[in-house]
Amino acid sequence: MPKKKVMIGMSGGVDSSVAAAVLLEKGYEVIGVTMKIWPEAGEETRVVEGGCCSLSAVDDARSVAYKLGIPYYVMNFQDVFNDRVIDYFKNEYLNGRTPNPCIACNRYVKFEAMLNKAVSMGIDYVATGHYAIIEYDENLKRYLLKKSATEKKDQTYVLYNLTQEQLSKILMPIGSYTKDEVREIAKKIDLNVASKPDSQEICFVQDNDYAKFIRENTNEEIKPGYFVDTKGNILGKHKGIIHYTVGQRKGLGIALGKPMYVVGIDTENNNVILGKSYETLSKSLIADDINYIMIDKLEKPMDVKAKIRYSAKEADATIYPLEDGKVEVVFKEPQRAVTPGQSVVFYSGDIVVGGGTIT
Repeated sequence: MPKKKVMIGMSGGVDSSVAAAVLLEKGYEVIGVTMKIWPEAGEETRVVEGGCCSLSAVDDARSVAYKLGIPYYVMNFQDVFNDRVIDYFKNEYLNGRTPNPCIACNRYVKFEAMLNKAVSMGIDYVATGHYAIIEYDENLKRYLLKKSATEKKDQTYVLYNLTQEQLSKILMPIGSYTKDEVREIAKKIDLNVASKPDSQEICFVQDNDYAKFIRENTNEEIKPGYFVDTKGNILGKHKGIIHYTVGQRKGLGIALGKPMYVVGIDTENNNVILGKSYETLSKSLIADDINYIMIDKLEKPMDVKAKIRYSAKEADATIYPLEDGKVEVVFKEPQRAVTPGQSVVFYSGDIVVGGGTIT
């Protein structure tokens, strides 16, 4: 039988590099691809040097592909990245919500645009260096997304939007490895990225300064407004709602003699609402834009573990279906800083049930 073809997204990092090597070892025909998402030289927006899709990433990815003896291409996904990731990122902050651009990038760029490109070229699968496991369950007759072997690096939170059709065409070859094991493999086969540090920041935001990026890349006026308490009393002036997110305590630019937290953003009145620590707690939330993986749809209440941000611990919760396709999530214990715009992801053991966007 001819070898199955795989297009692997190569970021120039150790994870995707080792993923390519593992696929070769398993007998696949591997084609390396780096997504070009950065604008042409001279434009204001630039991908952070060393980030997952920067110009330096191309050099590293190309050298790994050469070492592995696989074909390598740079493919232009700039338009879809700009429309689906950068514009979304700016609009969410301008509307008082806190976006997750990595989730948008996975959903619309890596596993939609890149997958569509692969299919159009007659390639069987796309692959990435994500830490997650995809399995087909014969009993459920569904593809499942499961946590990786290493809880610390598990990336299922940012992958909950995958559909059954997409999961049938995606490979994640390092999901059963730990990070240390991945680095060891890279050293063993003498890849020059074996000790390369992980990229941490959002790839298109210089110095992690979100507000500066938005100011420089929007025609919208960033208007100052008022800090108010939960009763509507004015506490002082803020410099524009793009600078704040629910749960924030540091960097507010106002001294009140006691710790105060952002508990809400009132975009209609351009106010940032501050409260005490206990006022950041929520017993429930509503989420929309729901995608299910383990089940076809939610027809009755279901007990799950719910995660309200990438760095959050899972919390016991019950999810309830609402008439309009939304979901109500009720927590056993109140959760701190439930943030509109972020995602909530549901788990049953190590299996991703699904997830949605917190409204």
